Amino acid sequence: MKDIAFRHNAGTVDLVYLQNDRGHMGFLIVPAGLDLPFADKKEFIDPLVQVHIRGDMLPGAYMNGHSLSGSLSAMRFRFVLQEAEDNKVITTLEDGLGHKLRHIVSWKDGWEGITICSEFINESDAPVVLEDLSSFCLSGLTPYVEGDACGCLTRHVFRSFWSAEGRLVSDPLERLNMEPSWSLHGVRLEKIGQVGSMPVRGYFPFEAVEDTKNHVVWAAQLAINSTWQMELRRKDESLSLNGGLGDYDFGHWAKEVKPGESFLSPEAYLTVVAGDLTDATQALLTIQKSRNTLMPDTLPLLFNEYCTTWGVPSEENLSSVIEKLQGKGFDGLVIDAGWFREGDALWFENGGDWNVCPELFPNGLKSVTDRIHAAGMRAGLWFEWENIGGKAHVREKTDWMLKRDGYTLVESGKTYLDLRNPEVIAYLDQNVIGRMQECGIDYIKVDYNGTIGIGCDGAESLGEGLRQNMEATKDFFRRMREQIPGLMIENCSSGGHRLEPSMMEVSTMASFSDAHECPEIPVIAANLHHLILPGQSQIWAVMRGSDSLKRITYSLTAAMLGVMCLSGEIYDLDEAQQAQVDLGTAFYKKVSPIIRDGRSRIYREGIESYRHLTGWQAVCRTADSGDKILVVAHAFGLDAPADIVIPVPEGFQVADQYSDGTCTITTTADGLKITIPEDFTGIAILLEK
Repeated sequence: MKDIAFRHNAGTVDLVYLQNDRGHMGFLIVPAGLDLPFADKKEFIDPLVQVHIRGDMLPGAYMNGHSLSGSLSAMRFRFVLQEAEDNKVITTLEDGLGHKLRHIVSWKDGWEGITICSEFINESDAPVVLEDLSSFCLSGLTPYVEGDACGCLTRHVFRSFWSAEGRLVSDPLERLNMEPSWSLHGVRLEKIGQVGSMPVRGYFPFEAVEDTKNHVVWAAQLAINSTWQMELRRKDESLSLNGGLGDYDFGHWAKEVKPGESFLSPEAYLTVVAGDLTDATQALLTIQKSRNTLMPDTLPLLFNEYCTTWGVPSEENLSSVIEKLQGKGFDGLVIDAGWFREGDALWFENGGDWNVCPELFPNGLKSVTDRIHAAGMRAGLWFEWENIGGKAHVREKTDWMLKRDGYTLVESGKTYLDLRNPEVIAYLDQNVIGRMQECGIDYIKVDYNGTIGIGCDGAESLGEGLRQNMEATKDFFRRMREQIPGLMIENCSSGGHRLEPSMMEVSTMASFSDAHECPEIPVIAANLHHLILPGQSQIWAVMRGSDSLKRITYSLTAAMLGVMCLSGEIYDLDEAQQAQVDLGTAFYKKVSPIIRDGRSRIYREGIESYRHLTGWQAVCRTADSGDKILVVAHAFGLDAPADIVIPVPEGFQVADQYSDGTCTITTTADGLKITIPEDFTGIAILLEK
C-alpha cells in the first residue's frame, strides 16, 4: 500500500511524496491544478534517492552489472523528517547505520520546474565508499492510467554525435520491451548516458516520459559536464526514472565519504506539464534562463574566421576581413585556431604553449586586436587550454598531465592538463588569461576536441578523478571572468559536445555544432531549441564568393535560429551578394530580441536523413511579450513546391520578411501559408499584432 505523505506546490508543479507501510518514501511531480485522480496500480515505490554503498548486497532481479539502483543500501533508508521552507523542501532519510540522505528540492518564481540534488552525510564512525548516488528519482509513472498503461507511454531522448546534435528519438514503451513480466518479476531497464568529459556524446543528458492518453509529460535534464547516466526502470505497473553521476559499473565512479563528511550530487532540472514534449522542454529552459547571468541583453552579430583561413589566420588575411566588416554592424571578430603555430606543425599540434606565431603576426597579435577594436568590434581569440598538442613544449611537464593507472593519458596524440594542480592553474593564469590581457582580448572561444574517457588518477576512483577535473574546468571559466570583467566566453567542444546546463551557466554562449556549411544546419539548430537557449546557441553562416543569393539566404536564415556568426570569404562577395548579406544581418538584428526572449515550436515534414535532406521545417518563436512571432522556414530536397501551413494566433500580420524573393506568403483560415518553390531555400518572417 502507498499513501501521499506530503504534497507541496512549487509554482507550475506539485511535489508529491509517496510513502508505503514499510517506511519507504518515493517522489513524484504532477502538473499544478490538473484534476485527475491517481489510478490504483500494482506498484512498489522506488526510493527517493538511489544510493549504493560498497560492500552492501547488490541489486537482484537480474540487474547486477546493469544497474546499482534498488540495492540494499537504498532500501535501508527510511523517512525521518521533512522541512518545507520558502521555495525549498528538504527531506531527510536515515538507514540506522549512521548514514543520512538529504533530498533537496528548490524552485524560484518564474521557473516552470524545479531543481533536485541529493546529499549523503556520514555520521558513522567508519568511512563509506559510495558507488552510486542519484540526483533525482521519479516514481509512479504514469499515475493517471490503470494497470501497466499499455499503449499510453512514450519515452523521449535526444541523440547526439559530431555534427549531428540533438536528434529526437521517441519510442513507445512496448517498442523498448519495457512491459512488465507476467509475474511482475525481473526489472526492465533502459539506460542511457555517456562516459568521459564530453557530456553531450551519444545523448544529451535529458529524458522525458509522456502519458499520451492524458497528455502529461515528465522531463529531466542533468547539469553535469562529466560522466552521467539516466535509468528508466520498471518491474510492475509503474515506471521510475532516475539519473545522476555515472555509477561504478557504468562510469567507474566511487567516492569515499569519511566520518563527519558529506557529498552533494550534481543538480537535476525537472518539470511536468499538461501538454506535449515541446511544452516540457520550453518549461525546463525557464530554469536555464534564470540561472544564466552571462547571456548578453542584446545578441551580438559575430564573425569567426575559421572557415576563412582554415587554421592559418594572419595579420594579412585578417586585415582584409576587418576592412570588409567595418561599418557593417558586426559586434565581434574571433581569431580562431592557428595563431600559435610553430614551424611546419599543424595548428592542433602546437596547442598548449600559446605563443603568438611571429611569421603570421610579424607586428604581434595586439596590433591586429587594436585594429579590431578600432573598427568597433570585440576581439576574440581561440584557445583549447585543457588539452596539450603533441608538439607543444609544455608537454615536457609530465607531472602536470593527467594519468590513468600511472601512465600519462594520451588520446589522438594529445594529453590533458590536471586542473587540480595549482602549478597548472598558475601556468594558465600566465599563458591564457595573461595572453588575453596582454593582447586586449575581450572574447574567448574555449574549444575542447577530445575526451578523457572513463577517468584519471588522483582520487578514490577514475570516475571521481574525472568529476573533480571537470569541476575544475568550470572553476577556470569563472576565473577568466573574474580576471577579465565583461569577457565573453564561447563554450565549444568539437561544436556541441558540452551543451549541458552547468557549462552553459558559466558561458556567454556556445558553438551549436561543427556543421560549418552543411545543409542540415537549420535542422540541428532547431533541435537545440529544445535543449539550450537560442540566445546562447551560436550558429555558423559561411559565405563564399561562389554562393548564389538563394544559398546566402538559406545560410543566414538558418543562423537566425540562434546567435548569428558569419565566416568564409566575405571579401570575395560581389555587390549583389553583399547587399543580400546586409539585408540578412539587419533583419537578424531586428528580430534578435525574439531569439533571446521567446518560446519555440518546431513543425516538420518528410525529414528522415540529415545528410540527404528532404521535406521542410518551420520554427515559430513567439516573443515573451506575446506580440511578435519569428517564423524561420526551410525547404530541403523537394519533388514539388513546398506549401507550409503553420497555425498562428488570430490578430498577427506579416510585418517584415527576409528571403531571396521566390517565396510567397498568404494567410488562410488554418494559419500562415508559406509556398517555397525551390529546394534548399530559406525564409524568415516577422509577424506582429
